[in-house]
Amino acid sequence: MVGLWGPAILIFAAVSLGTVAIALVVQWAGELRQRRIAVGQLRDFGAAIAAGPSAVLREVQDAEAKWMKAITERIPQLRGLKGSLEQAAVQWTPQSFIMISVGLAMGAALVMAVVFPVLPAVLLAAAVAGSLPYFHIRRKVKRRLAALEEQLPEAIDLIGRAMRAGHPLSAGLKMASEETPEPLSGELRRVFEEQRFGMPFEDAILGMCDRVNLIDVRILVTAILVQRDVGGNLAEVLDKISYVIRQRFTIRRQLRVYTAQGRFSGIVLALLPIAVGSALFFINRPYMITLFFDPIARYFLILAVILQILGYFWIRKIVDIEI
Repeated sequence: MVGLWGPAILIFAAVSLGTVAIALVVQWAGELRQRRIAVGQLRDFGAAIAAGPSAVLREVQDAEAKWMKAITERIPQLRGLKGSLEQAAVQWTPQSFIMISVGLAMGAALVMAVVFPVLPAVLLAAAVAGSLPYFHIRRKVKRRLAALEEQLPEAIDLIGRAMRAGHPLSAGLKMASEETPEPLSGELRRVFEEQRFGMPFEDAILGMCDRVNLIDVRILVTAILVQRDVGGNLAEVLDKISYVIRQRFTIRRQLRVYTAQGRFSGIVLALLPIAVGSALFFINRPYMITLFFDPIARYFLILAVILQILGYFWIRKIVDIEI
């Protein structure tokens, strides 16, 4: 069994690197096609200037979405994949993401088929490896949204002070984009640039609301749009929104303190079987090796891994309290 690890690692590396190379080629071809579409639209833009730059942007996005139309019709869960990649601020296209996931799943399945040829183990390895890009994107999305949410109160205060000084809302957005760090500055700058180049302000700010999946951003956008329709003191409303966001931060930190024991228990329960099994393997190897070669023991081992993963995520779900 030990001698099989060398060929297995080579198989996994070859499949994974080949898949990444193909994904990069597909991504390059997609970007080249988008560039050609944009150039063609810009050439026709002079003859149809009434359509506005917003139409150009929407048509480019729709052209890119056609690549995934056939897949999303069969798998509805992938319809929000492009938005998730944008929220994660990665350069992947949906096609690249799917190809990398499939390549990792195939590589892990081949490795497990060589080292541990049991069908449930092969399927489990393929599922775990194929889900790694998803968890990577999800982690980047959570980190980026957390940074955005932390920077949002200061940006709202800057916009409110700019409006009290007599500047319009668009100028306040520009000032906030220049003063706040990334990633929030990029989102505010995009809203300002889109409305400056002709996109309606409502569409530009609703686009930020779609890109940033935060309840605080939705409240901010709703307040701005309502004020533009019915009027009112927007600076005072922004101050109250900023205060509410800071209070939510305080409550969330208190909840993290209260649930620290549960989160630590989940980590311990997830790592304890691995640590004990590894210790027993080094202390009494013949005793533990039966677990890998006995046909019935293999299925119990796979079941234990599945239950362990489900238990860990169950505990995480219990202690994860939304505010």
